[in-house]
Amino acid sequence: MTHLNRRAFLKSTSGLLALAALDLANLHCDVHREQPTIARVPKGPNERLNVAVIGLGGRSGAHLNKFGVQNNCRITYVCDPDSATAKSAIDRARSANGGVEPRFVSDLRRIFDDRNVDLVTIATCNHWHSLASIWAMQAGKDVYVEKPVSHNLSEGRRVVQVAERTQRVCQHGSQMRSNPGVTEAMAFLHEGNLGKVLVSRGLCYKPRPSIGKVAGPQPIPSTVDYNLWCGPAPTAPVMRTKFHYDWHWNWQTGNGDIGNQGIHEIDLARWALGTNAMPKSVLSVGGRFGYVDDGQTPNTQIAAFDYGPGHPRLIVEVRGLKTSVYDSNGVENVVACEKGFLVIPSYTSAIAYDRDSNIGRVFDGGDDANHFNNFLDVVRSRRVQDLNAPVLEGHRSCALLHMANISYHLGTATPLATRPNDVFVNDADANRAMERMRQHLVDNEVPLSEADFMIGRRLSFDEGTETFVNDDEANRMLTRVYRAPFVVPASV
Repeated sequence: MTHLNRRAFLKSTSGLLALAALDLANLHCDVHREQPTIARVPKGPNERLNVAVIGLGGRSGAHLNKFGVQNNCRITYVCDPDSATAKSAIDRARSANGGVEPRFVSDLRRIFDDRNVDLVTIATCNHWHSLASIWAMQAGKDVYVEKPVSHNLSEGRRVVQVAERTQRVCQHGSQMRSNPGVTEAMAFLHEGNLGKVLVSRGLCYKPRPSIGKVAGPQPIPSTVDYNLWCGPAPTAPVMRTKFHYDWHWNWQTGNGDIGNQGIHEIDLARWALGTNAMPKSVLSVGGRFGYVDDGQTPNTQIAAFDYGPGHPRLIVEVRGLKTSVYDSNGVENVVACEKGFLVIPSYTSAIAYDRDSNIGRVFDGGDDANHFNNFLDVVRSRRVQDLNAPVLEGHRSCALLHMANISYHLGTATPLATRPNDVFVNDADANRAMERMRQHLVDNEVPLSEADFMIGRRLSFDEGTETFVNDDEANRMLTRVYRAPFVVPASV
């Protein structure tokens, strides 16, 4: 976002500052291959850690680069159900290892059977994150798991419980929590330098093109073990042209952009609130606009979280069509406070503004290496309190994206041209976001008279039980039916 356009955005919202002064049943309970936890003796800085990298898509490149000889690690395994990924991953791991070649396996369970593996990194599709983490920790491995930790809300809590039970180190891939520019900005905010937080916004204005429309089931690549690729998900026909990556936009394997890029903004927005409390309620609206394709998830979405009277709200905006006034993909956070704003425009930087949108302080510094190094330091020390993004924090943030998607799922399709003026009752900030969404669609030549959007169901949430209040339909969506033997336990 340019400074000029960010200034306009801040001024458009600053007039609202005064307004802000304001045991799941019938789950599949099978537990697969539970093993006695292996007591891990802390390894000193001069002892090598043996690493397995699971999931060899785009994000795995950072893992393969960081867990090598420079950090006294050796990548002993690379793993993916698509054998076509093997050569490139082996080559990169060999380079990171100083010439030592890793073993490629397609079945991650072979890794968990090897007691010489100290830790695993997980960069699989979303639907595998929780189960892979659980199996790894049950086998005595420490875990670095990419975002989101879970494909549904219930299984995220299971990962937290397994980490506590097995005393494994489990770091969530919210890497901004390790970057000095962001951590210093959050400390500045929490020290009260901008006054009380009024509303914390996560903006994911990231263009996503159509994934195309197919006439029928597509062939599965011959290099893919589809049974292993699906794992906990159904082995459904593939209804998309691009087998890899576009699984993000299918509900059985992904969570839409709110759970892809948007989870980073949710995590920062929640961190800015300065509380670990969960929201009292959620309402999400949106739709898939601008094209007709095989994507199932919304490309345009607003989720508003209410933390109760007198507490700041958290609002997330997702846009998949072009937002022309932003030159940085519009991926950032804006925290409105009594005395100004905190804007986080990148993974490594933040800017504090006064109420007139003048820059007061700039924070900068950090990269992915900080987060990986924090994880490795804790793996060696066993001081889990030193983790910058423990899996519990990851679960708390990911719970919000799941709450939003459940609200959306249970919504009612409504013509956008005739929508109510106050979709978000008693929430002027969220209704202002709704107006911006409407204009965004007009700017992208979406005919409002032909566009239906989902007005989600407002859901009340019980933090103690992590269930919705008096809503059996919503509670059934807190988990999924797992495909044996790829089953996340319902309780630990």
